[in-house]
Amino acid sequence: MSAPNSVIIFGPTGDVGSAAALQAYKEGAKVTLAMRDTTKHIPSLSGITADRSEADLTKPETIKAAVRQSGAKLAFIYAIFGTSDHMRASMDALKEAGIETPVLLSSYSVQSDIRSVSPDDHIPWVHAQVEISLEEVYGKDGFVAVRPNYFASNILWFKPGIQAGEVRHANPEAEYDWISPEDIGRVCGYILARGLKHRVVWLMGSEKRALKDAVGVVARALGREIKVTKITAEEALDELLKNGTPEQTARWIVRYITEDAGYEFKTAVVEEARGNVLKYTHRAPVKFGQWVDRNLAKFEA
Repeated sequence: MSAPNSVIIFGPTGDVGSAAALQAYKEGAKVTLAMRDTTKHIPSLSGITADRSEADLTKPETIKAAVRQSGAKLAFIYAIFGTSDHMRASMDALKEAGIETPVLLSSYSVQSDIRSVSPDDHIPWVHAQVEISLEEVYGKDGFVAVRPNYFASNILWFKPGIQAGEVRHANPEAEYDWISPEDIGRVCGYILARGLKHRVVWLMGSEKRALKDAVGVVARALGREIKVTKITAEEALDELLKNGTPEQTARWIVRYITEDAGYEFKTAVVEEARGNVLKYTHRAPVKFGQWVDRNLAKFEA
């Protein structure tokens, strides 16, 4: 029997990272958690044995130290916005320290060739630039890009409105797939533990649910009335900017929800993406209502 893979998980305190670590552990991998604060409690990982190393994906020297300490050959990483080199120095550090296959949490919005994504499409462009950095360091087939679509946890963007009893949105009829972050992490953990080299893994939830209906699910779970009000694109942009969203990101979000909503259900990879959670985890995807029930406390905090 071959020795178990040794993997390092950057960002294990997040829902995706913690689920990736847990799944890799369950699959028999030796797991190291790379985190800024190694003392931070991670409730979902309290039952596993895992080393911890202090590291920051924006600081290459800490990356090299953590990877070398772990002896890992595979790493879970995620895109960081705002780096001047699109994380190229971080990728170099991973390679130099001994990582053979990085698994990147990318985005379903990267639908075209990574070098043809326009900077005007800010969210896909940032993820594409990180994928380009990986390709330049590891080669075209030397890493895995996991590209999930619309997270179920995105409903928490509207938590202030949910708590106030009114959610304001520029397109309440817009439909999304609401994939569970834990499902995304489980797929990543399986890929890491098995050392799979599938170049791109598309992920979608199994549902198609309008934003207004998703708010209704939350309202019923909380036992309260929540009004959904349609606002203009200009009002939506103004609210995002007032809440501290960077302008490029805010403009992309507004365009996505008003002009491009539902594009994902028309892509060539939609059926593949819908089937991949079951394919990789051997479990049916978590439904949006199930995710809400399991995370009710987050709406009240």
